[in-house]
Amino acid sequence: MTPVNPTKTLVQGARLECADNSGAKELGIISVVGYKGTRRRMAKAGVGDMIVASVKKGKPELRKQIVRGVVVRQKKEYRRENGMRVMFEDNAAALTSPEGEPQGSEVRGPMAREAAERWPQLAGIATIVV
Repeated sequence: MTPVNPTKTLVQGARLECADNSGAKELGIISVVGYKGTRRRMAKAGVGDMIVASVKKGKPELRKQIVRGVVVRQKKEYRRENGMRVMFEDNAAALTSPEGEPQGSEVRGPMAREAAERWPQLAGIATIVV
């Protein structure tokens, strides 16, 4: 059975809450790492995707910095392989290094299982995996 990829709904410019305790509060998506699209189509991200983002709100030393992050929650519901539909209250990402190592020491709030399977180091610091 082929894996069902979560619906990708977060486009460039979308604002996300920062789900970790790295000091950032709000992120704006600049691009999606590894996105292969069609000409003139905006890159879209979904749960588990790595993004390049700008810190819009947070600590003064972090503001206006370009960072990498992983999307851990999305508002738009998506379907899992077992037929269950999952959705969260907000769109959120956790800051990481380009290799996927987390910058914070905990991920606040729930984290999607799809993101946890793809990024095990992030799953290790998550409070809850749904």
